[in-house]
Amino acid sequence: MKRLITFCIISFGMLTASMAAEKHPADYVNPFVGTTNFGTTNPGAVCPNGMMSVVPFNVMGSEDNKYDKDARWWSTPYEYHNCFFTGYSHVNLSGVGCPELGSLLLMPTTGELSVDYKEYGSRYKDEQASPGYYSNFLTRYNVKTEVTATPRTGVARFTFPAGQSHVLLNLGEGLTNESGAFLRQTGKCEFEGMKLLGTFCYNPQAVFPIYFVMRVNKQPAASGYWKKQRPMTGVEAEWDPDNGRYKLYTRYQKELAGDDIGAYLTFDTEEGEQVEVQMGVSFVSMENARLNLDTEQQGKNFGQVLEEARRRWNDDLSRILVEGGTEEQKTVFYTALYHTLIHPNILQDVNGEYPAMESDKILTTQGDRYTVFSLWDTYRNVHQLLTLVYPERQLQMVRSMLDMYREHGWLPKWELYGRETLTMEGDPSIPVIVDTWLKGLRDFDIELAYEAMRKGATLPGAENLLRPDNDDYVSLGYVPLREQYDNSVSHALEYYIADNALSRIAAALGKKEDARLFHERSLGYKHYYCKEYGTFRPILPNGEFYAPFDPRQGENFEPNPGFHEGCAWNYTFYVPHDVKGLARLMGGKKPFVDKLQRVFDEGLYDPANEPDIAYAHLFSYFKGEEWRTQKELHRLLQKYFKNAPDGIPGNDDTGTMSAWAIFNMMGFYPDCPGEPAYTLSTPVFDKVTIKLDPKYWGRDQLVIETERPSAESLYIREMELGGKKLSRYRITHEELVQSGKLRFSLR
Repeated sequence: MKRLITFCIISFGMLTASMAAEKHPADYVNPFVGTTNFGTTNPGAVCPNGMMSVVPFNVMGSEDNKYDKDARWWSTPYEYHNCFFTGYSHVNLSGVGCPELGSLLLMPTTGELSVDYKEYGSRYKDEQASPGYYSNFLTRYNVKTEVTATPRTGVARFTFPAGQSHVLLNLGEGLTNESGAFLRQTGKCEFEGMKLLGTFCYNPQAVFPIYFVMRVNKQPAASGYWKKQRPMTGVEAEWDPDNGRYKLYTRYQKELAGDDIGAYLTFDTEEGEQVEVQMGVSFVSMENARLNLDTEQQGKNFGQVLEEARRRWNDDLSRILVEGGTEEQKTVFYTALYHTLIHPNILQDVNGEYPAMESDKILTTQGDRYTVFSLWDTYRNVHQLLTLVYPERQLQMVRSMLDMYREHGWLPKWELYGRETLTMEGDPSIPVIVDTWLKGLRDFDIELAYEAMRKGATLPGAENLLRPDNDDYVSLGYVPLREQYDNSVSHALEYYIADNALSRIAAALGKKEDARLFHERSLGYKHYYCKEYGTFRPILPNGEFYAPFDPRQGENFEPNPGFHEGCAWNYTFYVPHDVKGLARLMGGKKPFVDKLQRVFDEGLYDPANEPDIAYAHLFSYFKGEEWRTQKELHRLLQKYFKNAPDGIPGNDDTGTMSAWAIFNMMGFYPDCPGEPAYTLSTPVFDKVTIKLDPKYWGRDQLVIETERPSAESLYIREMELGGKKLSRYRITHEELVQSGKLRFSLR
C-alpha cells in the first residue's frame, strides 16, 4: 500500500510537470515579429479587436536612433532597432503604411523634472512581450515599465527607485499630424482631456478627437501642466529659458488648451515602489472615457487586467489548433493569427455610443460597431478568415459597413474612426460583403447592401466618392492614363474584381440584367494586355498604349505611370476572377504557365505588394501544374515568414500578410475575393483543427490531416474530402465546411 501511494505521488508529480510544460496558443506568439523591415507591427499590449492598445514609442527624440528621428515620417510608434524610449502611446495602428494616432504619450522619469521629450527619453533593455503585455527597463532612470490593456482602457505599472519620481503625459507629440489638445485636472490623482488626431495618409479631411481620462493609484506630492512656448518675433516674454522653452503651471491652474501641452505628477517613492496609471479612452466624450475606465478596471489591479487580457487572447487563438510542424512554424502561425485579430477594432463605448460616420452625431449600437477598415488590403483574405473562424465578428463588421452607408451614403473604402480617408484604389467593400453572403452569413440587409454596392458601381465619376474615374471606366471599359502617376491601371483592375463580385451577388438575387452587365464589365482587363511586352500596359486617352514603357518600372515602390506601388509584372496576373480567360489572352496554358513561372524565377514577385500575393495559386487552375503552387508556396513561406523582427515581408497591412501565411500553412487559400472557393496546397502541419460555430456552419469543427512520409515530403500524392477521394485542387467553401475533414497524402 505504501509503495502504491509513493507511485501515485510520483505519477501525479510527473503529470503536473507535463501540464506545466504544455504550451497554449498564446505562448507561441512573438509580438516582435514584423517590427522591422517595414512590417510596421508593434509589440504593445492590446486585446483582440480592442479599441485600446498601449505601445512603446521609440521613433523620435534621439540622434542615437538608427532610423529617422522625426516620428511624423513613421507609420508605427515602434521600430525594433531603435533604442530611445519616450513613453507609451495609447490607441495605435498595426501594420499600416501611413502615420496616424500614436498619441497620449505616458512616460515615467526620476530626478529633476524635465518635460522636453528630447531630453527626458531613455535607453532601455530587457524587453519582454506577449499577448496583452509589454515590459522594458529604462536604464537612465532604473525604472521597470509594464503595460497591459482591456478592450477600451490601458494600465501601466512603473516600478520606481527611491527618490523623486514623475509620470508625464505628453499631448503634443505622436504620429498624428494634428497637435491641438485640451487638458483638465479633475482631482489630485486624475486628469481628463481631448487630443486631435487625423490626416491619415495626409488626407486633410480625416480629422477626429480622442477623449481620455488618466488616473494614478498614488497621490502625487505635486502636479501640474506644461505648455511649449514657441519663440515669437519681438515678444521676448514668450521665451522661458529656465524651463527649456516649456512653461510649467501648478495644479491650481484649472485647465489648459493648445498645441504641445502636457501634465506631470511628481511622487516621493521608496525603492521598488510601484505606481499604476490607468488610461480610459473614448471617441465620444470624456464622460464615456471615464465610464469605460470605471466599467473595465473598477476594483482590478494590474495583474488582474493582464490575466483577463491573456485569457481573451488564448480563447481566440485556440479556435485553431495545430499539431506537428516545428516550434518555429507554430510561432509563425500563431503570431500571424494574433496579428489578424488586432484590426478592425471596436468603436463603441461600454454604453454602446459611437461617433457616426462623417458626422458630429453620436449614435448607439446594439452590437459591436467596428472601425479601421483597411479594405484594399483586407478584402483579399482577412475577412475570409474571419468569416470561417470568427463568423459572429465578421457579421458585425458587415453590419458596421452598412451602417456607415446609412449614415454617410457610401460604403467604406479605408475608414478610420468614423472618417473616410479614401486611401488606395478600388471599391473594396463589394468583395467583402459578397463573399460573406455567398458563404452563408446572411443575417444582414442584403437588399440595402446591394443598393449601396450598385451605387458605387454606377454613379457618374463627378458624384462618385469610391470610383472618381467611373465615367471612363463605364464608357470605355478601362481607365486611361490622364496624368503621369494617376494609377489608372491599378484602379481599373480593382473595379473589375469588384464588378465580378457584384455580378455574382446579382445573379444570386435574381437580378439577371445586372449580373450580365457587371460580368461584362469585369472582363475589361483585356484592353490593357500588350502582346509586345506580354504584360498589362497603361492606355492613353487616344486609345494608344503609353510609351516609352518599361514593364519593370515601379519595382521597389518607385513612381510608375498607371500602376500603384508596383510594376506591370505585379499586376499582369491580377485577374483572379478570369484566370482561364487571361491564359487564352496570353496564348494558352503553356505560355501562361511559363510566364507566371518567370515571375518567380526572375524575382519579379513582390510579396509586400498585395496585387500579386495570390500568384502562386494560379498554377493550380491548370491540370498537371499544381505542383508548382505547392513548390512556390513552400519556398515563399520559408523565405519571407520567420520568427524574427523582420519575419513579415513589408507592411503587414492590418493583418493581410499574416492571413496569407495562416491560410497557406493550413493548406487552402481564398485566391479570388468574392468567390466562395479555395485553392488547395500542401499544409505545413500534420493536423489542423478549426473550431467551427455550429450556429453558422452546422458542425463544430473542420479537421485537416496530412500524411507526411518524411519531413522533406512536399508534393501532394492524393487527397480526400469528407472521406471521398478528391482529384481537383479547387473546392467551394460549402464543400470544405460540410466535409468535416480534409486529408492530404504527400510523397
